[in-house]
Amino acid sequence: MYKLYVPDGYKSLLNKRQTQLAIKKVKDFFERDLAIQLNLTRVSAPLFVDSNSGLNDTLNGVERPVRFDIKGIETGDVEIVQSLAKWKRLALKQYGFEAGEGLYTDMNAIRRDEDTDNIHSVFVDQWDWEKHIDKADRTEETLKDAVKAIYRALKHTERYISDDYAFVERHFLPDKITFVTTQELEDMYPDLTPKERENRIAREKKAVFIMKIGGALNSGKIHDGRAPDYDDWELNGDIVVYYPVLDIAFELSSMGIRVDEEALTRQLEIRGCPERKELPFHKSLLNGELPYSIGGGIGQSRICMFFLRKAHIGEVQASVWPQEMLEECKDYGIEIL
Repeated sequence: MYKLYVPDGYKSLLNKRQTQLAIKKVKDFFERDLAIQLNLTRVSAPLFVDSNSGLNDTLNGVERPVRFDIKGIETGDVEIVQSLAKWKRLALKQYGFEAGEGLYTDMNAIRRDEDTDNIHSVFVDQWDWEKHIDKADRTEETLKDAVKAIYRALKHTERYISDDYAFVERHFLPDKITFVTTQELEDMYPDLTPKERENRIAREKKAVFIMKIGGALNSGKIHDGRAPDYDDWELNGDIVVYYPVLDIAFELSSMGIRVDEEALTRQLEIRGCPERKELPFHKSLLNGELPYSIGGGIGQSRICMFFLRKAHIGEVQASVWPQEMLEECKDYGIEIL
């Protein structure tokens, strides 16, 4: 199943080889600046984890991880990660990061149940980051400070890339990012769907951080799904920008302050999966053995797609696509890698 939108008159502003050079420019610059803004150190990360560890991200709880066995490993199957949300918190402890210090890594994942379209692929590549904080700093102010730091890295990257590529507007992104909660969005646009609300606010503000994702709104509905065992739904959100090529709200990052013992217990009950408390990761968290932290993921291909003004994420990453989509893209001059 796929969906494809082709903007009127679209033509890539760079050929395939030029695109590869530009991708490296964007990634190298943003990665360096992100590490400076958040005081992060790069570490290595796993491509797969033990299926019984509880470390894999369950996303919305219905997506199937890619699972396989390994010769000589008798303890059970392993799974290709769907994200590193929980692994990073464990790594903070294992690597001895102190409060105020953090890590980042290249995260490559496979999400086999993804519905592919212009901005979604079964292959996911992110900068995953995590930072140790004190429990007293599990606050909205801490969350907003981290968002502003990431946004500074985005603005610095925009300025850097615009020097080399004239089609990138130097000041397309506003000077400041706007903060809004999912409940405020529902109150502002009660007759719209959550995605329509995001499109409306993104067109108006150009860059927004949509806060408090996962819990029920006053309507009884949720804005969007979030796994119950990494973000605290009261202290999380998405960085969303307006993307003119596709005329949509474009999510670049999902992040949040991670659950403490109370938030984990509450959210597992809400989602009807309290049995996850018996998994090794969850036991460690409930026993107070893991550091309190804030963290998130920032889409590498999405960052490149945004700054290079591409119509399809397949123009900036190598993945697998439905044959019909490939043929349609070719007909419209969309150069899939």
